[in-house]
Amino acid sequence: MERHRITAVPLTVVLGDRALEEGTEISARSLAQALQKRKPVTTSRPSPEMFAAAYRAAAEEGATGIVSLHLSAEFSGTYDAAALAAQDAPVPVRVVDSGMVAMALGFCALAAAETAEGGGTLDEAVAAAEKRADGTAAYFYVDTLDYLRRGGRIGAAQALLGSALAVKPLLQLDEGRIELREKVRTASRAIARLEEIVVERAGRSPVDIAVQHLAAGERAAALAERLRDRVPGLAELYVSEVGAVIGAHTGPGLLGAVVSPR
Repeated sequence: MERHRITAVPLTVVLGDRALEEGTEISARSLAQALQKRKPVTTSRPSPEMFAAAYRAAAEEGATGIVSLHLSAEFSGTYDAAALAAQDAPVPVRVVDSGMVAMALGFCALAAAETAEGGGTLDEAVAAAEKRADGTAAYFYVDTLDYLRRGGRIGAAQALLGSALAVKPLLQLDEGRIELREKVRTASRAIARLEEIVVERAGRSPVDIAVQHLAAGERAAALAERLRDRVPGLAELYVSEVGAVIGAHTGPGLLGAVVSPR
C-alpha cells in the first residue's frame, strides 16, 4: 500500500460493545483470541461518509480519477456504501465489485495501481483489476463451519451443516460467493488436498500465490514452502495473516491459498 499509494477504508469489527477499525484498533491475533474465548463478534461496513472523505482526500492530493475496489458484494454492503459516496465525489470514481476477498482482492488492487503508474487511463486501470479478478482463484480450509454459519456467509455449503463434525470442508470463491469444493475426512488430508488443488490451478504459467491464515502460522509457512518447491511458474509468494474482519467469519485455524496468474 505504501509503495503504490493505495488507500484502504477499513471495515469495523464489533467486539462485545466496542466498535474497532480493522488494521488500527484490532489485530487478527486479538480477534482470534476473542473468538477462542467465545466472545460475541460481528462486523460492519464503512459508512458512505468514510468513502466520501477518502475520495476528497485523494482529489486534494492530485488524483484526477479513482478506482474504488471492494470485496465481494455477496459478503458485505461495502460496495453499496462506496457507490453512494461516489455520486458526489469531486473527481470520477469507478466503483468495482471484485468478487474477491483478502489477498485475492489485493492482487486486483496491485494490478490497477501498476497500470495507473504506467500511465494507464482510469478505464485501463479498472480493466486491469477486472482481468486479474477473472483469472484469480481462492481456496480455503476451515476447522469448523460454525463461524461462517453464524455470519450467514456459507451459501450452498449449508448442505454440510448436518455433517460438519464428520468432515473437514474445502471451500472456494465462486462468482463472489463461498461454495463447497470438496469434503475431506481429516484436517491433514484437507490441507494436503488444498495443496494439490493449488498446484493444479497454478500449472506452469507465471502466477502469484498468497497463503493466508488465522492463528495457523506454522501450517501456512509449511504450505508455502511446499508450494515454492512445486509450482514451476511461481513469481511472487506471500504469506500473511488475514485481517480481523475476514477472521471473524472464518475462525481460528483458517488456511487459504490464492492463485493469481500474471
